[in-house]
Amino acid sequence: MKREVIVKLLATFEELVQHDDEGGEFWLARDLQELLGYARWENFAKVIEKARVASAGAGHSPDDHFLDVTKMVDLGSGATRAIDDVALTRYACYLIAQNGDSSKDAIAFAQTYFAVQTRKQELIEQRIAEVERLSARKKLTLSEKELSGIIYERVGDQMSFARIRSKGDVALFGGLTTQDMKNRLGVPDSRPLADFLPTITIKAKDFANEITNFNIKRDGLADEPAISHEHVKNNRGVRELLGKRGIRPESLPAAEDIKRVERRVQAETKKLPAPKRKPRKP
Repeated sequence: MKREVIVKLLATFEELVQHDDEGGEFWLARDLQELLGYARWENFAKVIEKARVASAGAGHSPDDHFLDVTKMVDLGSGATRAIDDVALTRYACYLIAQNGDSSKDAIAFAQTYFAVQTRKQELIEQRIAEVERLSARKKLTLSEKELSGIIYERVGDQMSFARIRSKGDVALFGGLTTQDMKNRLGVPDSRPLADFLPTITIKAKDFANEITNFNIKRDGLADEPAISHEHVKNNRGVRELLGKRGIRPESLPAAEDIKRVERRVQAETKKLPAPKRKPRKP
């Protein structure tokens, strides 16, 4: 494919993109129909239907990527008529392009264009999720450190924190101990359980810690039984909240080792180009 054709097609595809009220991007099927060389809407509609089926087969709800809409077209002399159309995500456009004839320049370009863009979006979403999990883990470390300090200050026993945290885990994980969860998730004995928990569970533990820290100070709790009771109550409350949304912490699969995630994010950050130096004043 000649470079000038690629440049022209790139500009055309970018011109056709539209944005909803929340900033999400989409393409209208009627616009793509002409660009991809389909003369009749009926024929293109069949391709869209195949793409819907492919989306469902890949585990993605078609309703998330194909939205049936209507739009008004000008018939001349001020007259208009409503016609059927479909708002398509990048992923939907990619599936449609995959069902086309790649010997045609526009379709060959579309297959690559939407594949690259969809993959780029997936990578961005993955990176954001990884950074969010790292942030949640650091915040949990801080809330545990604060809780440990408060307990030692009031109880004077270095082992109290471990016992209280363990009871909190039993309450959060529906009766399973910290070791039970380690065994279930395949966590090495030498590593903290939280390093292998999904983000939602890390945040749940942190939230329970924050409530405990607040209530210890507010209510003047000063002995291990009182603090332990408070922490168990808060973890049980967080568990009930998750349960109302259909989430059982002990049933969630293990997440990737947080240390591996951290190393990967750090390595990718190092690959970023260094900022250019500002020019010195003469």
